Formats: sequence, structure tokens, C-alpha cells
Amino acid sequence: MVGIMDGTKHQRRGNTRQRIQDVALELFAEQGYEKTSLREIAEGLDVTKAALYYHFKTKEEILVSIFEDLTRPIGELIEWGKGQPHTLETKQEIVRRYHQALIDAAPLFRFMQENQATVRELRIGDSFKDRMRGLRDIIMDPDAPLVDQVRCLSALFTLHAGMFVMQDLEGDPEDKRKAVLEVAIDQVTQAHRGS
Repeated sequence: MVGIMDGTKHQRRGNTRQRIQDVALELFAEQGYEKTSLREIAEGLDVTKAALYYHFKTKEEILVSIFEDLTRPIGELIEWGKGQPHTLETKQEIVRRYHQALIDAAPLFRFMQENQATVRELRIGDSFKDRMRGLRDIIMDPDAPLVDQVRCLSALFTLHAGMFVMQDLEGDPEDKRKAVLEVAIDQVTQAHRGS
């Protein structure tokens, strides 16, 4: 199957649960969440619906499990960040790690961008907002001038924009990812110097 982000072949993860998630997310991205049936997911895996039901009873269960698994590194990053000093180096490391987490979960975030109504209806929308607030709270100094708080928040949104807007621009995907990361780190660095 073709990878969603860059058109390259991607390897299937090993266990059945992960394979179900991979096939489901690809189908959700290609056809839309609402138009994808459990039967189609089972067919994509070349298993019976009964075998699929052993792992997941509904599409929502599959999607929630994908979200929980692929965004776990973001939750871990927030926990790590809470225990770190509020230094420029910590903020830069948060931006780097968040950038990598977004890259690693790119198919999920592409799905979330293209299926916002579904995301709002399911509990993953609120979970993602909570994670974004957690990141905001560790990257932004509440005592900093407002312009510097905005710069820190803008660094996070730069990373998000880079995932979606930049892929339509000409150029090497790796060069575009590096440029997005550089701009995000610059925003945090500038905000920190202003504090």
C-alpha cells in the first residue's frame, strides 16, 4: 500500500491490532471515515469480519485506538516537559520532539485535518485539545510579554502548518521539514530572548 504523506511504500507494523489500525487509517484517509465499513477493513486485511470483531467492535474503537497509540509520544513529551527547567534549551527540545511526533503520526493528523467533523463528534477531538493545552502550558511562560507568548504558540502552529500547507509546495520533503523546524525553533528562541 502507498504511504499517505509522501507516496512511498511503508512497512506494515507487526501485530494484528496494529495492522488493523494501519489498514483502517488508510481506508479512512482514502474514502473518508463515514464511507468506510468494517467489512472493507476486514477485506483489506484479508480476514473475516468475525476476526476483526475479536479486536475491535466498531470503527470508532479503531480510530480511538489509532489516536491513543500514535499520540502517546505527545503525552510522554508533555510529562517530560513538566519536569524540566523552563529554559530555552527545554523549549527547543520540546519543539524538536513534537516535530518528530507529528512526522511519526502524519497519517493520523492528515486524517484529522480532512475529517474535522468526525473528529469533533468523537472523543479524540477533546483529547487532542487537552494535549495541545498541555504543550502550550510547558512551552509558554505565562509571565512573558503577550507577543512572546504568541511566538511560542506560533511555533507549535508552524509545525502543524508545515505538515499540511508545505506538502503542496515544490521541493524535497526533508528540506521542507527541516525548514519548518528551523522556523519553529527560531520563534521559540526569539520569544525566550524577549522574556
